[in-house]
Amino acid sequence: MTDIDDVPVRAEPAGSSVPGEALTPPGRPRRTAKIAGVGLAVLAVAGTAAGAYAYADRDGSSATQDALPPATAEVTRGTLTDEVTEGGTLGYGTLVPISSRRPGTVTALPDEGEVVRRGEPLFEVDATPVPLVYGTVPAWRDLAPGVEGKDVKQLEKNLWALGYRGFDVDEDYTYATADAVAEWQEDLGVEETGKIRTGDVVVQPAAVRIGSLSASLGDQAGNGGPVLSVTDTVPSVTVTLDPADRRMAEVGAAVEVTLPDGTRAAGKVTDAATKVSEESGGGGGDDGESTTTLEVVAVLTEKKGHEAAAAYDAAAVDVAFTAGERKDVLTVPVAALVALAEGGFGVEVVEGSTTEYVPVEAGLFSGGRVEISGKGITEGTVVGVPGE
Repeated sequence: MTDIDDVPVRAEPAGSSVPGEALTPPGRPRRTAKIAGVGLAVLAVAGTAAGAYAYADRDGSSATQDALPPATAEVTRGTLTDEVTEGGTLGYGTLVPISSRRPGTVTALPDEGEVVRRGEPLFEVDATPVPLVYGTVPAWRDLAPGVEGKDVKQLEKNLWALGYRGFDVDEDYTYATADAVAEWQEDLGVEETGKIRTGDVVVQPAAVRIGSLSASLGDQAGNGGPVLSVTDTVPSVTVTLDPADRRMAEVGAAVEVTLPDGTRAAGKVTDAATKVSEESGGGGGDDGESTTTLEVVAVLTEKKGHEAAAAYDAAAVDVAFTAGERKDVLTVPVAALVALAEGGFGVEVVEGSTTEYVPVEAGLFSGGRVEISGKGITEGTVVGVPGE
């Protein structure tokens, strides 16, 4: 916000009778010495204030050396990118606890960080492996010949993917299905019953990564407590943004993640959710303030990034979000932009010992520069900027 003392006053002519008022030198309007608070925004699109600008009356040119701006800069041509970089945390998503429906003693466990895929055991109870199958229907009942349902079809899809055939993939658990199950059980080294009990498998949507172990060898399983917790296998980053930067974090938007070793990895936003946290006022009452943030999750999308991230279980990273890019545009330092008294924005064009305020259209702001266009504005045009 511009202070009232910073708003320039139109110069009064020589001999003004206004008492006690300092006069601006004739022919040159006063301007502020700085432009504050400009963030990354597209002025015309975002519709938000970019900061406090200088004001100027556009009343022609000045021919006095004293009227020249304290400093100048040239209009340059280049690319502006609407980008913000924030710190984030590398991880593998939310931990999902896995319990055993089979009672007994835990006799084998995987290593933390290990990836378990379809058909492979997640753990063993009483020396019997409990394999992972893919799907979304929980193992809620025993499956045997004569049973029908979506859970049957889910099991048959897994059998087929594991190479066990001889049945139709449908919702009917036939004796042909039982034969395939018995063959699978033989290969697992468990009792060949041709049936699947609720505790014989663990269902998850896809392959999992072992995030943490809750049980130890020798512990009792089947008591409702988790044996271990799993995560996604694809590394992801979690970043907290200001809600004003939501345009940066649309689902599907590309990001670039810089890992601790300097590796740059491509990523994609998969989730962006507003979070409201209450801060205690410290007096034991309800006088605390709430803080609103935008929590963004992005997954790494390339093999290069997956391999580099595998060296870290968790790590601090930098995440660059890009909302837009403007190529081959004319730009000036943000400080060169002034708000004209008659409305709109302009720049103070300097030619030799004369200056003139020229109206311009402002576009993208980025990295301390702003895109401009206007009559007579070309690459190399010299414009005024505030001094230090």
